[in-house]
Amino acid sequence: MSRSDARRGLIEKVWAAAWGQGDVDALDELLSPDYLRHSGDPQPQDLAGFKATIVSTRAAFPDLVTAVDDIVVEGDKAAIRWHSDGKHVNSFLGVPPTGRSVHVSGATFARFEGDRIVEEHVTWDPRALLAALGVIRVGQD
Repeated sequence: MSRSDARRGLIEKVWAAAWGQGDVDALDELLSPDYLRHSGDPQPQDLAGFKATIVSTRAAFPDLVTAVDDIVVEGDKAAIRWHSDGKHVNSFLGVPPTGRSVHVSGATFARFEGDRIVEEHVTWDPRALLAALGVIRVGQD
């Protein structure tokens, strides 16, 4: 098995455990203790913050299903295209439960050092989530 195949397999396994079953400690096998996650926030998230995000997201959307659509690994970099679906049944980021089903998608660009990911840049549209929850209206005047 090539190093790229091993990394791809590890990403799939860990994402299924963390996002699919809520086993956030599975991330320790994939992410460096020095891990940083960059998204729309000005400050990157560390490993503990990322784990807390998964726990709170899964609490609000207990039936959450996150699927990895594509993984491309080249050298020390990986690109992951994903989507998530779930029903909003508990409070999320101050939004009371709406009972609505949501679908979001995005991409994660990761950088490995050795066998662990040290940095990720995540892109997705949080407005799509807020619109699905009925908090905002998008694309209508």
